Amino acid sequence: MPETVAPVADIAARGYAHPEVLVSTQWVADHLDDPKVRLVESNEDILLYETGHIPGAVKIDWVADLNDPLIRDYIDGQRLERLLRSKGIDDDTTIVFYGDKNNWWATYAFWVFRLFGLNNLRLMDGGRLRWAQEGRELVTAVPRYREGSVTVSDRDDSRSRAFRDQVLEHVRGGNSLVDVRSPEEYRGERLHMPEYPNEGALRGGHIPGARSIPWGRAVNPETHTFRPASELRTIYQEENGLTPGEEVIAYCRIGERSSHTWFALTYLLGFDRVRNYDGSWTEWGNLVRSPVEKP
Repeated sequence: MPETVAPVADIAARGYAHPEVLVSTQWVADHLDDPKVRLVESNEDILLYETGHIPGAVKIDWVADLNDPLIRDYIDGQRLERLLRSKGIDDDTTIVFYGDKNNWWATYAFWVFRLFGLNNLRLMDGGRLRWAQEGRELVTAVPRYREGSVTVSDRDDSRSRAFRDQVLEHVRGGNSLVDVRSPEEYRGERLHMPEYPNEGALRGGHIPGARSIPWGRAVNPETHTFRPASELRTIYQEENGLTPGEEVIAYCRIGERSSHTWFALTYLLGFDRVRNYDGSWTEWGNLVRSPVEKP
């Protein structure tokens, strides 16, 4: 490992509620030839996989693979089952996600898979950036696997997904909302992230009562890995007053950044009533008569 790479504490020593859901880059390196492990790369940049990926990893395209081409929703269980079987995934396969941008799209794919009741899921801490930072191998060869036999159930949105009417009810009840977008988006100065095209909604601002907790605060920018639980508790609980037993809804622009916060709250801090509003600001900022706040 290059000397310039900042060290990280063992995952088991960081105090997470569910440390078993995270795996290290070394764990992945040790399981590259494990037939019961399937690495899945999911990126914002849908062409990045082709430039080099972890040996044996398959690609999940968040646009083409997970979203219905006609309606603003995800695919059904039958289509996901066909997709996973084409990647050589069985019921006893451990699926390990990783991706670019500190894993925000990897956690998005993880969240979508959980909607279908898939449980044997892991996330490689640090994502592509950590793997590359450590000088580990990336290849362009696309692996081919025999047809898998995984069984996928119908999608169940009730536990970890929120829709606009539920968010409206949540707001009226004075419950906790987390806006994970950039401060500029939260303040209504931008309709998209800085350094991206300014598009996606007619109005700027945030959902009334939402706390501004940008998603990237959960990650150490030097190592690209999640901060230890003590630091996460400082951010979410001490600074912003969230408590593990309450119902929390997170949102961003289209639901991808907020899936990262959903993951951190659910698996690292042990919150058990967190939902992701994937309609997010693209829907809310265009919704007739929806309430909007600006500082």
